[in-house]
Amino acid sequence: MNVVEHYTYRVRWSAEDGEYVGTVAELPSLSWLAPDRAEAFAGIQQMAADVVADMAETGETPPEAIADKAYSGKFMVRVPPELHRQLALEAADQHVSLNRLISSRLGA
Repeated sequence: MNVVEHYTYRVRWSAEDGEYVGTVAELPSLSWLAPDRAEAFAGIQQMAADVVADMAETGETPPEAIADKAYSGKFMVRVPPELHRQLALEAADQHVSLNRLISSRLGA
């Protein structure tokens, strides 16, 4: 499998540069500027492929594609105690668990 094909690419207009900029989430230090959206997309894909090939030659492990990762559905977030209390009260008022309240807020 070619991991580069599964990477998360984005192309957006950059008013600052006056061109389209292509980026890849798994390799955040890379970007490719081009006057055309398709050129920016092709450019960042080729650059990512070149970087991953170079990493393979030097024995480095390329980053796993976000799309290919397995997620547990759990993550820890630290909040100030007062916010924790406020959210717990709100959850109790709504007769839902704190987890359900937070999950619904994050999904909104």
